[in-house]
Amino acid sequence: MTTPTAPEQPVLRVPGVGALVLMSLLGFAGYALLLPTAPLWAAHGGADEGGAGLVNAVLMLATVAFQTAVPGALRRLGWRTTLVAGVLLLGLPSPALALTDQLGWILVASAVRGAGFAVVTVCGATAIAELVDSSRRGRAIGVYGLAVAAPQVLLTPSAAWFAEEVDFRVVLVAGALPALAVPFAAALGRLLDGTVAGGAAEALGVPRSGRARTLLALALPSVVLLAVTTPGGALLTFAPQLGHGAAVAMVGLLGLTVAAALSRWLVGGLADRYGPSRFVPPLLVLCAAGLGLCGWSLTGSGPGPVGLVAGMTIVGVSYGSLQNLTLVTAFAAVPDRDRSIASAVWNIGFDAGTGLGSLVVGFVAAGTSFTVGLLTTAALCLAVAPAALVGGRRHAPPHA
Repeated sequence: MTTPTAPEQPVLRVPGVGALVLMSLLGFAGYALLLPTAPLWAAHGGADEGGAGLVNAVLMLATVAFQTAVPGALRRLGWRTTLVAGVLLLGLPSPALALTDQLGWILVASAVRGAGFAVVTVCGATAIAELVDSSRRGRAIGVYGLAVAAPQVLLTPSAAWFAEEVDFRVVLVAGALPALAVPFAAALGRLLDGTVAGGAAEALGVPRSGRARTLLALALPSVVLLAVTTPGGALLTFAPQLGHGAAVAMVGLLGLTVAAALSRWLVGGLADRYGPSRFVPPLLVLCAAGLGLCGWSLTGSGPGPVGLVAGMTIVGVSYGSLQNLTLVTAFAAVPDRDRSIASAVWNIGFDAGTGLGSLVVGFVAAGTSFTVGLLTTAALCLAVAPAALVGGRRHAPPHA
């Protein structure tokens, strides 16, 4: 059950939130460092665009596969053991990447890291819902979103540049930062083991028909999230390879990640006040417009580096906002006992989109161009927007 909290109590002072924020900062620091660097390391070893795209695709495929098992791990092992195992699996394989730049080795390490990332993502989102009451959930998710996004703001834009200009191996070794989160993971796990009354066990005990209704209720936010994380994953993976150089890629990634962090935080208050559904369709259209600008900037007649940076920043606004809004929608759509399922399904949508963007855009670019690949993801956003408009009106929460 959700721990009752006084309305005036700042979210960061709620017991357990501080440990969650610190664990998330370190966990996502390792993720952020390697997201653009590992594919570039594979390209350094001779992989083409398709091979480089496979790196994050395998990371996310492993993540999605293990996310389905996280509720069961919480039930059987408890929060503390599950969280500690997760941060170790995410962090410890990273230095092993420095041993070789051969694609096969990178893919194996990425798969192991994906198992750890599955735990960190599902448990992080579930924990914020367990720790903070529903009336402030949008703001709480915004705070959690800042902890998730801050490492990407600080590290993703510079990681690939540092790797190319200074030393790949320094960045790869620094990817072990999640392992330093063990004390915070253990503290958070102890608290939740003592206060959460069998949430995961209850979720898994739902009858098959009830679980089917839960998954159906989560379908729309998951599809919306998939639509926006597909282009987000593509830009995060391939920004250094878009042809405008490492410095432009760094500035573009900075624009994307800063816009995503700020919008994910700021939209939380709006979601609490007005409900999330009314903002979703225009944000999908905005994302498509930003992608169109990115694709145009890569052509000979386009606006060049300035257009790429502007387009990536526009995409970042939608990318961050829709992460918050879809998670608020997911938690509102299910009973409290199904929070771990809602978190798992949401995270599957997020990571499947990230991996799909890396894989599809990589292979499309290998056969045509990055412009065609990015415009393909823009079409996906536009295709989902009408469904979001209709579904949002039909299933809007009462306070919206």
